[in-house]
Amino acid sequence: MSVIDIVGVGFLTVGTVFFIAGSVGVVRLPDVYTRLHALTKADNLGLGFLIIGLSFWAESWLVIAKMVLIWGLVVVAGATSGHLVAESARMTKIVPWRKPS
Repeated sequence: MSVIDIVGVGFLTVGTVFFIAGSVGVVRLPDVYTRLHALTKADNLGLGFLIIGLSFWAESWLVIAKMVLIWGLVVVAGATSGHLVAESARMTKIVPWRKPS
């Protein structure tokens, strides 16, 4: 294994950890607002690290550009859908979770 392969696998591993952390956050966090935050942030970072890792094995710059474009679209779609879900929760009067004192 070359150094490029090791670095690429490292980025893929970090991206996978972010995806797993986001999934755990969706299951463990108490309300819709904190779950949305965990999921959108972790998924965007996880996908970014995966794209960086995959770019080490890309055949051309065009492939890397396409992956970055897809990542940008996912970031915009994630932010938009997260906002829509949070706004819907607010309109149905779902109260944000507060730590019991």
